[in-house]
Amino acid sequence: MKNEKLTGDEYDALEMIRRGARTDRVNACVGRNAKRLSGLKLVQYAKNGALSLTDKGQEVLFLRRCIVALRALEQDPASALDEDVVQFLSRKSHIAAREGGGYELTERGRESLADISAQEPKK
Repeated sequence: MKNEKLTGDEYDALEMIRRGARTDRVNACVGRNAKRLSGLKLVQYAKNGALSLTDKGQEVLFLRRCIVALRALEQDPASALDEDVVQFLSRKSHIAAREGGGYELTERGRESLADISAQEPKK
């Protein structure tokens, strides 16, 4: 995903689209970001005008959940994680189960988190 840095507002819009619209009207967050997200092929319009996530959009949201989970574990090893995120991060050797319960970052997980943090723009 070259040069496809998303803002927090764009991630929020993706999450709202994933959850589905409660009405036929699009909310302001989705409306502001739909054109760019569609251009990045993260969402698609149906013939009736409804928005839905593409496979690429679902992948982007899942990876964001994984990054949030790694950051949460860095702060608190007892953080609650979604089962699919735990399975993925365990399979990739980024986290390991702790004896007392919960999970901890492995060396590989810490390296990945450091790489991700280094790529983010400074505030």
